[in-house]
Amino acid sequence: MKKLAVKKGAECMACLQCVTACSEAFYKQADVTLSCIQIVAKGTGAKPNTCIQCGKCARTCEHEAITQNPKTGVYMINKKKCVGCGKCVEACPMKVMVIKDTASKCIACGICAKACPMEVLEIVEK
Repeated sequence: MKKLAVKKGAECMACLQCVTACSEAFYKQADVTLSCIQIVAKGTGAKPNTCIQCGKCARTCEHEAITQNPKTGVYMINKKKCVGCGKCVEACPMKVMVIKDTASKCIACGICAKACPMEVLEIVEK
């Protein structure tokens, strides 16, 4: 399974480069509320919150708009089936799903990892 992960021992400086890169890539706006990665406070530092590809969003979707790619293991949203109800966003344990007309979630594309100056993020195969 392919997913975005935080490298062990890496320290996030909360610069928001990853957050901005995600929102700009998918919504053409530098808006933290439109990013599928979020930075949260952890102790005296910060930590990126990322999609763990758990599938809770898919199990919650009544419209079968979220399915798991059998090849990569990544959960994907079919924008044609999504009605924008937001139930998947509420179900996300990591709080990294976005709703703007339709839902969006991390697809493990690596755009945020490339944008991180501290190299905190990576795409891994689990």
